[in-house]
Amino acid sequence: MAAENGSSADLHRPLVPKPGGDSPFTAVSDIGPINTSRDFLREFLVECKKLWLLAGPAIFTTLCQYSLGAITQTFAGHLGDLELAAVSVENSVIAGFSFGIMLGMGSALETLCGQAYGAGQLDMLGVYMQRSWVILDATGLILSLLYIFAKPLLRLIGQKEEIADMAGMLSIWMLPQLFAYAMNFPIAKFLQSQSKMMVMAAISAVALGLHTLLSWVLMFKLKWGLVGAAVMLNASWWFIVVAQLVYIFSGTCGRAWSGFTWRAFQNLWGFVKLSIASAVMLCLEVWYFMALILFAGYLKNPEVSVDALSICMNILGWTVMVAFGCNAATSVRVSNELGAGHPRTAKFSIFVVVVTSFLIGLLLALVLIIFRRDYPTAFTSSEAVKQLVKDLTPLLAVSIIINNVQPVLSGVAIGAGWQALVAYVNIGCYYIFGIPLGLVLGYKFNYGVRGIWYGMIAGTVAQTCVLFFLTYRTNWDKEASVAEDRIRTWGGEPDEKKSNELLN
Repeated sequence: MAAENGSSADLHRPLVPKPGGDSPFTAVSDIGPINTSRDFLREFLVECKKLWLLAGPAIFTTLCQYSLGAITQTFAGHLGDLELAAVSVENSVIAGFSFGIMLGMGSALETLCGQAYGAGQLDMLGVYMQRSWVILDATGLILSLLYIFAKPLLRLIGQKEEIADMAGMLSIWMLPQLFAYAMNFPIAKFLQSQSKMMVMAAISAVALGLHTLLSWVLMFKLKWGLVGAAVMLNASWWFIVVAQLVYIFSGTCGRAWSGFTWRAFQNLWGFVKLSIASAVMLCLEVWYFMALILFAGYLKNPEVSVDALSICMNILGWTVMVAFGCNAATSVRVSNELGAGHPRTAKFSIFVVVVTSFLIGLLLALVLIIFRRDYPTAFTSSEAVKQLVKDLTPLLAVSIIINNVQPVLSGVAIGAGWQALVAYVNIGCYYIFGIPLGLVLGYKFNYGVRGIWYGMIAGTVAQTCVLFFLTYRTNWDKEASVAEDRIRTWGGEPDEKKSNELLN
């Protein structure tokens, strides 16, 4: 492929500090035209390598952090049925709700830090992270009411009294985890925007190992029970936060971290709006599939339907971890390239990751189809549940393929800063179209759980098609200009000069 300036390798080299000179960054060019199939294949493989250097550690990190709660829940099952139910309710309802909001609000940094890094505004990364800490810790104070009043709230939504009491007690013990979320997600986006994925993966792996060992010691050897589970889960999340902060404060991030600053309290309102849009966008997607299990509970023979759907959603959840890794890689690549003023490279990166994710989803779906008679046995001994899982496998396979592409397009939206627009798209496709269609098919036309899932898949397909259309019709040169304006408005050089004038 011919390049306007420099070699092909230079086109894909990230911005790096330049020794000496006035400018701290080397000059790199946008991707040029692809003239032959050999050019296309070479550039495709180069971009694949860059994406998987980001996506691989991101997937591993996500799996490790996802497993912290899963390990605690598994150990709780050996304490008793009531303890398992309490941990499950706290983990999925109380902590799960807060996790979604915190992760969504923290995702605003994927846009801002990624674009600032691409533009060479490294000084702003630490400022953005601190602004996000302010907003997420304030949000944590509000969400802490959910933890404190978890017992009456769980009773209000119809949870059994014994489970509500124990889950409510556990929720109060889990308050430190809430504020670990508030610190961790901005840190993760700060490091992710600089492609520092390996350190996150290493810290998460150590945390998971220590969590598994010490949870067993506290819960069983010292007989602390659920209190031991709460202590260890809190400690594991705070270990991740402290270890990452030590890494950042040690100077390994260079100009990206120059210490605490009062500038973290500037331009907060614009930051809050983008954070809320990010949270709404993500939560609308997470809650959409949670609604599938909720509606299944109102069908005839609900135990079988809910059990079968829980198995399917569990499998879908694990496969979506791959898509989340690709989501993170995509948002980094798109935001970095837009921030650097490379719209064509950003567009090519989107194409590569969509094709790669689709092929991965297709492979996983084929594996499930081939082993659909065997894999349900690993989850249940009920013949009725096994049969329903086998019958639902084609729908699960389609969902895996779609959900391996959809989060990637969401990553494009985050990288480009379209969170508010995509939130409206999600409301329309999911909640105005998908869920009503599923309820009509499931209840009115008596298709049962399949009908509900048909409707929800239709909503996901509609949302994916809209995101494809938006991506295809986007003027990426204009998006690069918007990224430059966003950096300037929310903390670039002009703001630095104004801040210095005010201080002086």
